[in-house]
Amino acid sequence: MVLSRVFQPQNLREDQLLSLEGRSGELTCKSQQLMLRVGLIHPASPGCYHLLPYTVRAMEKLVRVIDQEMQAIGGQKVNMPSLSPAELWRATNRWDLMGKELLKLRDRHGREYCLGPTHEEAITALVASQKKLSYKQLPFLLYQVTRKFRDEPRPRFGLLRGREFYMKDMYTFDSSPEAAQQTYGLVCDAYGHLFDRLGLQCIKVQADVGSIGGTMSHEFQLPVDIGEDRFAVCLNCNFSANMETLDLPHTNCPACQGPLTETKGIEVGHTFYLGTKYSSIFNAQFTDVHGKQSLAEMGCYGLGVTRILAAAIEVFSTEDCIRWPSLLAPYHVCLIPPKKGSKEEAAAELTGHLYDHITEALPQLRGEVLLDDRTHLTIGNRLKDANKLGYPYVVIAGKRALEDPAHFEVWCQNTGEVIFLTKEGILELLSQVQVV
Repeated sequence: MVLSRVFQPQNLREDQLLSLEGRSGELTCKSQQLMLRVGLIHPASPGCYHLLPYTVRAMEKLVRVIDQEMQAIGGQKVNMPSLSPAELWRATNRWDLMGKELLKLRDRHGREYCLGPTHEEAITALVASQKKLSYKQLPFLLYQVTRKFRDEPRPRFGLLRGREFYMKDMYTFDSSPEAAQQTYGLVCDAYGHLFDRLGLQCIKVQADVGSIGGTMSHEFQLPVDIGEDRFAVCLNCNFSANMETLDLPHTNCPACQGPLTETKGIEVGHTFYLGTKYSSIFNAQFTDVHGKQSLAEMGCYGLGVTRILAAAIEVFSTEDCIRWPSLLAPYHVCLIPPKKGSKEEAAAELTGHLYDHITEALPQLRGEVLLDDRTHLTIGNRLKDANKLGYPYVVIAGKRALEDPAHFEVWCQNTGEVIFLTKEGILELLSQVQVV
């Protein structure tokens, strides 16, 4: 893959970014500024963005990691319609309860729908339609990764709070409250493992059930200064909770009476134990061990896919340069050949050979190496662009590439280390790269 063929808008000045976003002063978030400036996203309308090639590659990798974690605990992937009939939502009273957050529409026959922000109603109706379910088939862990829609009154912070976004939502169906609690813990542990793999230090906090409902809820919060959520953490024990759930006059931990520390965070995941709230409405039943019909015990579990991507950029990046979780980098390696007409131009052919050697010797990196073929630009200008885009490894064919043996300048972007390596040294270094 060569960089000149990647579809990417030109770098934008700050005033152009502001006019694209509509109102000045809205670019208050580092990830939003960086993603617009380097061409990862492009505004379409308030709260909606075009996701451009680099972002789509990173998001597809994130979805693969999510798939691995969900399927490791028995998750089965489905895909439900975005258009959700109003009668499903009226059955649970959420058509009115969620109010203006629902994007509602009518078809040509006058039937009402909403663009789903979540799918509790749809999945429960689907399971309820299966009339011969047995306890032996449970639990079901059904999940999807799809676009969701929410009519945010004031979309902001780029992909962190938009009207259209990607979410992983899982819905579980168990044969007893005890089994459902076990499944709840299993999914929460999988979330923890997911965030560990991404290098994100998320905190699981007690939360309010809100419009989803149920009897228990937890958020996975990523501590960030621009976070819109506030939560408290006890330094003496493992207690943590969203401030909305606490009795504000009390500043001590309800578990150990130790002092609480308040922190801001971005909610990147949310879990709910629903019990029979939805299964009782839609009559989602199974035959139990005694041959009787019983209601399924449910849970639902969300991950903000585009939000995780933006939050990771917010946490890892500098003010001027994107940095990715290593698993999610759109491309792992960028090769920079010499400028055309320069003294080092003879090393250009070596760069092409190195590209071939990497992809042949390390099959896992096929499709992960990008050649910056814009040889009308200096190495310095292309290195500046590579630094902004955050490739984990940038390999430059400079003066020392003309030595025997050739030595390439290697920038390890995530550590800041710059080293000179032969072709064999580069292959050894890149053999450690993990790709999903």
